[in-house]
Amino acid sequence: MKKILFKLTVLSSLIFAFLGCEEDEHLRDTNVTAVNAFYEPADGKSVVLQSSASASVYFEWEPAKAEDSGMVLYEVAFDVEGGDFTNPIYKMASDNTGGYNHATISHKQLNKIGELAGIPSAETGTLIWTVFSSKGINELQANEIRTIEITRLAGFADVPVDVYVTGEGSEGGDDLSQASLMKGTAVGEYEIYTKLTAGEAYYFTDANSGTPRQFYTENGLLKEGESTSTVAETGVYRINLDFNVGSAVYTQITDVQLFFSPLNTALFSLDYQGSGVWKANSEPIEFKQESWGRDERYKFTLTTINSAGDTVTEWWGTLNSTDSRPNADSPDSYYYMAPATDDIWSDKWKFAGEMDMAIVDVTVYFTADGPYTHKIEKVGDQ
Repeated sequence: MKKILFKLTVLSSLIFAFLGCEEDEHLRDTNVTAVNAFYEPADGKSVVLQSSASASVYFEWEPAKAEDSGMVLYEVAFDVEGGDFTNPIYKMASDNTGGYNHATISHKQLNKIGELAGIPSAETGTLIWTVFSSKGINELQANEIRTIEITRLAGFADVPVDVYVTGEGSEGGDDLSQASLMKGTAVGEYEIYTKLTAGEAYYFTDANSGTPRQFYTENGLLKEGESTSTVAETGVYRINLDFNVGSAVYTQITDVQLFFSPLNTALFSLDYQGSGVWKANSEPIEFKQESWGRDERYKFTLTTINSAGDTVTEWWGTLNSTDSRPNADSPDSYYYMAPATDDIWSDKWKFAGEMDMAIVDVTVYFTADGPYTHKIEKVGDQ
């Protein structure tokens, strides 16, 4: 019995020793060297960040070596000046999911990193950066640390998904659930046609419930905070917000008219109904007799006052070029609207044949829930 126990003890010791050697061998193969030298960008490089999606900074360093001669993984780490990278403010894998000894970091990423470092929007500050090498464990910090100076975008690193207008001076009043949704026109860019009341506060949010982030505008700039904005004159405004660059543009809409190309004149104005909708009720339409037939072409004009106080006429025409009259089978897209030239014969629509010598309702929709469009409805005969 003692011999059996002795043999089992020896066998167990051999197994554990073997497993220990396997584990040591496995761990030994995960060792890598630290990066010794950086190539790009130069130490102290100064970068004025741009909002373009393609704007980036190229980082490159000397490759590290792996004990098993295999692939080394890299992460670029950023920290505040005076930091020691024990808890960096941001780390990201190099190109090729960490497999390359270089990284392409977009200006928008650097803008976000700058925000994490406490650098205010549109201001200049310094970050420190280094590189960590590893096989997935046992990472080593590079033997070099460099600085990079960035001038942050005036915009926001964290752009909201949705934007609303609310407050006493807005169409929905101070009931957040009734806030007006803005239309997303591009990444980080929003637009709305809405009525504002002079002297009454309004502001922007990223949600219409709970406790959302708040934004306000001041002297053409878009800012985050609990301040509010006002307008000097009650009216309908087109508001354009660009969170990428932190800008706000207001354009007052003083008139919307249906323009009849054959007569080279506007036939009538449309009245503002609220929520970005204008409508004209019970207006007569009569095509113009030409030698070749009845001419029925039309467009829309917007009379606006820009931020400089100048009155400007904007032309709006078809989004999808057409030279045919619509009918019951015409798609909704026939009526879609887009900015157009002042050439009265270009980018125009045609009235349906039944609209000749008819009484019509005309509605224009500058709303956030779909393409800008319009509708012509016959309500009677002349």
